[in-house]
Amino acid sequence: MLNALYHSVDPIAFSVGPVKIYWYGIAYVVGAALVGVIMHRTQRRWDLNISDDELYCVTFAAVLGLLIGARLFYIVFYGDGYYFSHPAEILSRAGMSFHGGLVGGIVGGYLACRKLNLSAWTIADLAATGVPAALFLGRCANFVNGELWGKPTDLPWGVVFGGAAGNVARHPSQLYEAGLEGIVLLAILYILSRRRPALPQGTYIGVFVFGYGIARFIVEFVRVPDAQLGYLFANVVTMGQILSLPLIAIGACLIAFALRARRPQRKRMRA
Repeated sequence: MLNALYHSVDPIAFSVGPVKIYWYGIAYVVGAALVGVIMHRTQRRWDLNISDDELYCVTFAAVLGLLIGARLFYIVFYGDGYYFSHPAEILSRAGMSFHGGLVGGIVGGYLACRKLNLSAWTIADLAATGVPAALFLGRCANFVNGELWGKPTDLPWGVVFGGAAGNVARHPSQLYEAGLEGIVLLAILYILSRRRPALPQGTYIGVFVFGYGIARFIVEFVRVPDAQLGYLFANVVTMGQILSLPLIAIGACLIAFALRARRPQRKRMRA
């Protein structure tokens, strides 16, 4: 405890009259903008000539799908049935699930690609190169909020979050995820995206899905599970790990399929 760090970050960035602006909300907005910028720069390296308007439309649709999917997955998989009997509290209390956000973002982006006649595989690959940057900001915002903390630890970088987390040093699991899901995955995808010619369609989204699943599965070992669910099996396995296993399998299959099919990156959908 003597060497522990004490969490004292205000989750409110600033206030304008009665309106409070939270770091978490800022992370969402800046993260979406960063993804758009990285997608733009990557598509230029790949010589795709996708317009800014097309990228803005796809990004907006994907973010909208992400928000809807993240909330729905939380209600179904993490709510333990509470929100089915208290629907009025969905907007005010329900959290967000990354796994649901991923599914919702893919659906929203796909529908926008269909509307604009863009190749959904190529757009997914472009998005995969930028999403880790948004994940990094989101996990940092989780840390600022003092939520999703880890198990007790004696390590020198343990953090005392206080409140429901108690007066005990814990793993800053939010920062572990920011490092693995954000920095490490961003670096890997950035290096791969600079290959000329670009890797086949589906490779980058496969690497992202596979890498995120691995990172999340690992960090869950030191992260405290949601109180309403606890551990699901053997006092070890969490819902986050259960939902990450399909991502690992899907990501591996996407990579294998992409490398075997060898479809080049292209702007428009095939007829």
